Amino acid sequence: MRRGLGVWNKQALHELVESRLKNYRFIVVANREPFIHRWSGSQIECIQPASGMATALDPVMRACDGVWVGHGSGDADRDVVDDLDHVRVPPEDPAYTLRRVWLTREEEDGYYYGMANSGLWPLCHIAFTRPVFEPHDWETYRAVNAKFAQAVLEEAGDEQTFVFIQDYHFALLPRMLKEANPRLIIAQFWHIPWPSRETMRVFPWKEELLLGLLGNDLLGFHLRYHCQNFLDTVDRAIESRVDMERFEVTRGGKSTLVRPFPIGIDYDNHQKIAHSQGVAKQMERWRSELQLDGQYLGIGIDRLDYTKGIPDRLRGLDQLLESHPEYRGKLRFVQIAVPTRVEVDEYRWLSQQVDMLAAHINKRWGNSSWQPVTLLKRHYGQQAMIALHLLADFCVVSSLHDGLNLVAKEFVASRHDENGVLILSHFTGAARELTDAILINPFSVLETAEAMHQALQMPETERRRRMVKLRAAVAENNVYRWAGKVISALLKFDFPEV
Repeated sequence: MRRGLGVWNKQALHELVESRLKNYRFIVVANREPFIHRWSGSQIECIQPASGMATALDPVMRACDGVWVGHGSGDADRDVVDDLDHVRVPPEDPAYTLRRVWLTREEEDGYYYGMANSGLWPLCHIAFTRPVFEPHDWETYRAVNAKFAQAVLEEAGDEQTFVFIQDYHFALLPRMLKEANPRLIIAQFWHIPWPSRETMRVFPWKEELLLGLLGNDLLGFHLRYHCQNFLDTVDRAIESRVDMERFEVTRGGKSTLVRPFPIGIDYDNHQKIAHSQGVAKQMERWRSELQLDGQYLGIGIDRLDYTKGIPDRLRGLDQLLESHPEYRGKLRFVQIAVPTRVEVDEYRWLSQQVDMLAAHINKRWGNSSWQPVTLLKRHYGQQAMIALHLLADFCVVSSLHDGLNLVAKEFVASRHDENGVLILSHFTGAARELTDAILINPFSVLETAEAMHQALQMPETERRRRMVKLRAAVAENNVYRWAGKVISALLKFDFPEV
């Protein structure tokens, strides 16, 4: 695949970094670290958390010997760092530096579980969960951003440095860095939606938040729509000059470019795994465990988050079985719901609600030999997930609101058999690219049920026609395209003179 034709792969990204970025310092800032060290008995093991962002940035970090600044969360993380809190990664072939930042339990509660995930997360997602804005959480969020700023400034020193900040955990960090070292070139990618200006009006510290983000030279979102929402919010909330044609904000003589960069997955690597013997073995395991014998299979794979629409999806399945009795005893729906943020009340309540809905549907329609819902509340490895993708007749991604959604792309990338049907919420960013999915309003139980029925009745020729087009879209808009476009945009900035 050649970059000149607008198609990126790992090698094309590596070549860009080798030729253009290698002489500069490159620092990534993320709450999540790319490698975690933890105790396994008396031994320390190093694991790599699943992350599309880490997949995209790993070749960049390797090529330029960069620094990744992240929260040290593993129980053995402190045992492997040096006096500067550094450890070289990956462990089998060290190529870049991981700088760990340590947070107290109180800091993690206030900054991460509090302001980031009880405040900003529900504020930015239209899922009708009321955000919580605690003044103490904002103070902690500010303090943790300052702690990360100090780590970045130490790593940058006096060198010409690009800083690439990830997500909504660090809205104040860009301004802190720019004020301390104006020579830094700073970019940030906001991985979740940006809401309308009316929604953002309720945030008590919106001016400080916006000023923090305008410390960036480049600010990225998944969709042009989110960029427009951000510009509209700035235009109404603070004194500045907003250029809606150039997607640029100027305040106090400093400009911030706002651009859409929809993220993707590593399509080629996903394909390789999907064809592997490991996946074939996992398919046999699922067939045995689920007792699939000529039954239809529907799947949902999500974190157990209220934005993902899992209860609405299950109600849609309930409606399908009521409206179309021919599927009773012939359809099994597997919902994988990976627990997350269990310290937050709303997530615990959601978990209980999903349990009750699954039990209700199984009691209403099931019998001694068949249960329509199999609810699995645990994490599974990539091979097991791809195997489930390949077995499914349809996959439901019914997010109530999502910045993009990579599960939809992973399902499509798995289907090298060019079969299966994707049912996708209109309110995911991915719906802009994956237009050959069956698109639904996830708030409508009837529409969800009808989409499942349509998927089950769809002729094979139609399924294949849709899947071929979906796979082409996912292959083109891969994760290396995302990283390459962000890096290319960053390289257009000139470092200011001292």
